Amino acid sequence: MTSRMHAPHTTCPGCHEEVFLDELVSGKCPLCGCSLEEFEDSFGDFEGIIERSDLSWLIFNYFVFKQFVDLGVPPQQIMGFITAYEENADKPVEEWTKTDFTLEIPLDRWDRIRPKRCAKCGKWFVSGGKKVIEGDMRHPQVAVTFVCGGCPEKKTE
Repeated sequence: MTSRMHAPHTTCPGCHEEVFLDELVSGKCPLCGCSLEEFEDSFGDFEGIIERSDLSWLIFNYFVFKQFVDLGVPPQQIMGFITAYEENADKPVEEWTKTDFTLEIPLDRWDRIRPKRCAKCGKWFVSGGKKVIEGDMRHPQVAVTFVCGGCPEKKTE
């Protein structure tokens, strides 16, 4: 996730507090109202630097994270997926390469006792294995499949 520390910021000459440039109100400090014109003149047009709103990406990441956590996906897997997804943010949408996902979710009680068919090899199994959720961020539907313990792991690069 994009860190707030990398966003353009300065120290207000009036209250000496750190102020992010996207928080300025008509070119003035939101805390004390001091004008930051001298900084704006030396820095140039700062509106062109902020290509996307940090708030919108935070909200997007929150809802993606919450949706996957509600399904039971471990947070580390979610953060790895979000990081890979954000690498596409600088490219046009048509060139995005990492929008598909495959995440492991825990088996619930019913899944542990019923027979399941492996999505990779087609064999039936009752115990063991993994429950996997697969989808693409460009499409709303997701597929829940099961993989037996005997199938080799898919190598991701």
